Amino acid sequence: MRGRWMAMAAMLGLAMPVTAQLLPSLGGGGAGAPLGGLTGGLLGQRGDGGMALGEGIQGGLDFVGGIARDLSPADLLSLRKDRLRELVRDNRAALDVDDSGNPIRRDEIVATAPTDAALSAARHSGFTVLRRETVEGLDLPLVVLAPPHGVPARKAIAKLEAADPQGSYALNHVYEPAFADLQPGGGAAKQGRAGGAAMGLIDGGIGSHPAFAGAAIEQRGFAGAVKASGHGTAVASLMVGQAGAFHGVLPGGRLLAADVYGGSEANGSAEAIVRALGWLTARGVRVVNVSLVGPSNPLLAAGVRAAQAKGVLIVAAVGNDGPAAPPQYPASYPGVVAVTGVDAKGRVLIEAGQAAHLDFAAPGADMAGAVPGGKWEALRGTSFAAPLVAASLARLDRGDGGQALAALGGEAKPGRKVGRGIVCGDCAIAPRAVGIK
Repeated sequence: MRGRWMAMAAMLGLAMPVTAQLLPSLGGGGAGAPLGGLTGGLLGQRGDGGMALGEGIQGGLDFVGGIARDLSPADLLSLRKDRLRELVRDNRAALDVDDSGNPIRRDEIVATAPTDAALSAARHSGFTVLRRETVEGLDLPLVVLAPPHGVPARKAIAKLEAADPQGSYALNHVYEPAFADLQPGGGAAKQGRAGGAAMGLIDGGIGSHPAFAGAAIEQRGFAGAVKASGHGTAVASLMVGQAGAFHGVLPGGRLLAADVYGGSEANGSAEAIVRALGWLTARGVRVVNVSLVGPSNPLLAAGVRAAQAKGVLIVAAVGNDGPAAPPQYPASYPGVVAVTGVDAKGRVLIEAGQAAHLDFAAPGADMAGAVPGGKWEALRGTSFAAPLVAASLARLDRGDGGQALAALGGEAKPGRKVGRGIVCGDCAIAPRAVGIK
C-alpha cells in the first residue's frame, strides 16, 4: 500500500524525502510519530522515533498543516479513492467492493429481521445462511447470507430484493478508523470489569499503557480476540487516560471497549459494529464513541435507531477525506452527534469531512495520545476530536441525553463551520508535555 500512496503524494507535488514512510509503523509507533489523518498518511518515523518529515522546519506539526492546506478537496478525494482500492487489493480474500467502490466483506449479505418465507426462498435460490442471531441489547434479528457460488454479493443482492421487496438486505460494508491507521500491535490493556455508569467505545482494541493504570476498562472482541491497536488506544486515552502531565477528559473513568477489528483492517464490518453497539446497550452504556467512517448501510442504520430508542447517545467523527468526499456514517445518521476537528487556533482541519449535519467541534490536532507499549504519539484527525465530545457528554449526562447535549452546547465556544461550537478546547495535551518535540 505504501508505494501507491507515495506515488499519489508525488503526483500532488508534495516534497517528501526518501526516508519518509507513508504509513506509520505497525508496531504501535513511538514518541514523535504522528497517528491519524494526514499526519498518519504523510508523516512517518525514523528509526530513532523522530519525525521523518519536517526536519529543519520550525514545528513538525505546523509543517504537516502546511501540507494539508496545500491539498485541494479534489486531492483529498483522490487520496480516499486510492486508499480504498489499496485496502481491497491488499485483502482480496476477505474484501470486495460495492458499485461505488466502498469496501465490503466478500460474499456476505446481511438481512435485518427477514421472514421465514423470505429465507426459505433465498435458500431455494442458492443462498446459504452463514450466521443467524438476535443482536444482544437491540432485539434486532440478523441473518448473514452467502450468495450463490460464483455470484458477487453486489449483484446477488438484487435477486433478494426482487423476491422480497419489503425485506431489508444490505452488503456488509467495512468501516475505517476515520482515515487513521489501525496500527495493530502490543499487548491489550489490563481487563477490569467496568461497573456502574460507563462510556462506550467502538474501535480497535486498547493496548497496555501506564495512562490506564487508574481506569476501569473492559474489552470484548467482535472480530475474533481483542487485539491492541494504536488507534483504539489513542482514542481511549483521550477519554479515560492519565499519566504525568497527560490526562483525558474523565481520567480514571470507566470504559467498555468493543474491538471490531481484531487487528485486521479487513474487519470493522457493519455487522460487527451493530453487534458491538448491542453489547454496549445491554450493559447500560449511555454514551458511545465511534471514530469510524464509511457509507450508509441499512443494517447499521437499524442498529443506530435501535440503540437510540433505548436512550443511547452515539457520537461519531465526520472523517478526514475532505469536504468533497461523500457524507460519512454513522456521523450522518439523524440523532448521531457529528464531530469535526479544529487545530490549536480554532480552525477546522482542512481534511475534515462534511457530514449531513454537524453538531460540535473539538481539538483534532496539536495534541498527544497514548499508543501501545507505554509510548506517546502526536495526533491529528477528527477521530480524536470525537472522543473529547463523547467524554464531555458523559460528564454532563444525568440520565437525559437531550439535557447533556443542551449543557454541552452551553459550554461551546463560537467558531466558523463548527456546528453548535467548539467544546473541550483546553482538553488537548500538547505533544511536548509528554516529551514529543
